[in-house]
Amino acid sequence: MAFPERFSNLPDYAFPRLRKLLDTHAPGGPVIHMTIGEPRHPMPAFVGPILAQSLEGFGVYPPNDGTPELLAAIADWVQGRYGVALSPERIMALNGTREGLFNAAVALSAETKRGKRPVILMPNPFYQVYAVAALTVGAEPVYVPATAETGFLPDYEGLPAEVLDRVTVAYLCSPANPQGVVAPADYLARLMALAERHDFRIFADECYSEIWRDAPPPGALAVAEAHGVDPERVAVFHSLSKRSNLPGLRSGFVATGPQSMARIRQLRSFAGAPLPLPIQRVSEAAWRDEAHVAESLALYQAKFRMADEVFAGRRNRVSPEGGFFLWLPVPEGDGEAAALKLWRETGVRVLPGAYLSRDAGGENPGKGHIRVALVAPQTELQHGLTRLRDCLYD
Repeated sequence: MAFPERFSNLPDYAFPRLRKLLDTHAPGGPVIHMTIGEPRHPMPAFVGPILAQSLEGFGVYPPNDGTPELLAAIADWVQGRYGVALSPERIMALNGTREGLFNAAVALSAETKRGKRPVILMPNPFYQVYAVAALTVGAEPVYVPATAETGFLPDYEGLPAEVLDRVTVAYLCSPANPQGVVAPADYLARLMALAERHDFRIFADECYSEIWRDAPPPGALAVAEAHGVDPERVAVFHSLSKRSNLPGLRSGFVATGPQSMARIRQLRSFAGAPLPLPIQRVSEAAWRDEAHVAESLALYQAKFRMADEVFAGRRNRVSPEGGFFLWLPVPEGDGEAAALKLWRETGVRVLPGAYLSRDAGGENPGKGHIRVALVAPQTELQHGLTRLRDCLYD
């Protein structure tokens, strides 16, 4: 029986790879998980009551694109957060951003560009769905290093013109997973100008936008509006997973221009799965409430300060501007070896950076790093960070 070749070169996903690396070895201490970016702050108190009041909604097919109430709540949130007015026709509810980041490429990336195989750009390291989306639509994934030398943002402007002319989509995550850097407004504006010159779309993954150190990150929608960029040029993706500590709700949204949204909605009508109605009711309440977001942000900002204190004086420390990961360069430049040493000697579990990257130009930009998730309760987190520091950096 034949199988498609387009996914034949995919590596194992990050977490199965991690289990293969670590699980044949005994932990060297009480286990502390600092690998997966699963928020562990309290979810909003209103979730249970709204679900209980909405149970009958599981007995009906839900609105495909989102209820009018949910789309209005999202539009109001975008207006309040970014000062951008969106009509409901420019928004669609998602089963988390991963669904949207994948399906938007299917809906919007053309089969050819200038008579050649299209290119989809992505930062390297990156959220792995970007690469699978590119392969699914027959595009060439181009992995653009996002390292200390580039300010941890991909230098798309430095790519050859013949590559840029084949680009259909450029992915960008800000705040970045895993590096925690925030793309400034001028970077976003230059990227949009580049997209206008070479006629491609920007997919702005902003799911960490409400977790930041000093100031709210700028949004692609606001920058696009300020510079008069065609709304069809930019699609943004947001989620309640990180903002509201609801990763299991699988709820987010995509917003873009009306023509692009019509294509995305058309694909959803044939092949997508809308959010169950009770989930949409909870989502509506979550987008309309900022109190729980502020409480969670304060906890993350306390964790940033804790990490600063634990790693004070270490040259290897890299403090995030946003998101909830530390992206730490490791001694000897081998993240796998560092993760295994840490597990065997302390019981602390972290993710090798190479598992989030691809070899490109003979280099894997994540190889010399580990990713550390700042999601555990503060006492547990302090123990984990201290053990990590003492094991790898002292």
